[in-house]
Amino acid sequence: MTTVAVLVEQRDGAVARPTLETLTLARSLGTPVAVWIGAEPGAEALAHLGAHGATEVRHLDAGDAGRLPKVRAAALGAAASDADVVLVTSTFLNKEVATLLALETGAGVVVDAAGAEIVDGRVETTQTVFAATWNVRTRINAERAIVGLRPNTTQAAALDEPAAATPKTVIFEAPETPETLVSVEPVPQAEGVPLAEAPVVVSGGRGTNGDYALVRELADVLGGAVGASRDATDEGWISHEHMVGQTGTTVTPALYVACGISGAVHHRGGMQASGTIVAVNIDPDAPIFEIADLGVVGDLNDVLPQAIAALKEARGA
Repeated sequence: MTTVAVLVEQRDGAVARPTLETLTLARSLGTPVAVWIGAEPGAEALAHLGAHGATEVRHLDAGDAGRLPKVRAAALGAAASDADVVLVTSTFLNKEVATLLALETGAGVVVDAAGAEIVDGRVETTQTVFAATWNVRTRINAERAIVGLRPNTTQAAALDEPAAATPKTVIFEAPETPETLVSVEPVPQAEGVPLAEAPVVVSGGRGTNGDYALVRELADVLGGAVGASRDATDEGWISHEHMVGQTGTTVTPALYVACGISGAVHHRGGMQASGTIVAVNIDPDAPIFEIADLGVVGDLNDVLPQAIAALKEARGA
């Protein structure tokens, strides 16, 4: 049976939801083993990983140096030495880690995949390219495959009977790197689900005129994250970590609500692969309507309060 190594994304010892999605996909490809880089995982984390299919949890503690891509790639390589397939969440860091590991091992690598399957003994992936205007399938012809999976592209599903999730410590030798880690200072995390992982994203653009109160309220009602267009972040109305677009964060939520966003190519490239797109704009000719599943022509200051009230009423709030 094919061994599939899954790099665990964790925050303060808690398993991030995209890892559970990746483990769910891994079960369709072979036997999943989880790779945990950092402080030793706790019982709750092991239980979550086992519930989603991890038969083994391979633990490596690289210290603060594990934040460096080359060290992280070496750790992943040591823990996944027997794996034919390596799956990671497609983040900025993990894309670099996947590339470094592929260069070291001669594996084939695909990032930003929306899915993967075994076809004729090889891994085939699906993904969108060219600002989500094309859907493509890619076959990895190398003996070993490394795939970066986008969040929200696989539905996480627990097993009826959890796997063992047996912990195992792996010792590896950290390589020399051209960088030296001088200090580590944690950045306070915003409340709620990170933008790239959110199942619902409500974004505001120039049409907000800098007032994000309604956008935040709608996101809160829907249990989603707040996004923004480049115009809004450039104006300083909201911080840049909220920017959705080709040079910002690429999101693939089940629901994307664009409020007062015209839909420039840069922005569409970062959200066009969303499941359902709803657009609210005062301009009926706005490009965002070309890709929207539902379009509302109107002022967001009139439309959003009605939507928020209707949602609250429907939920009995």
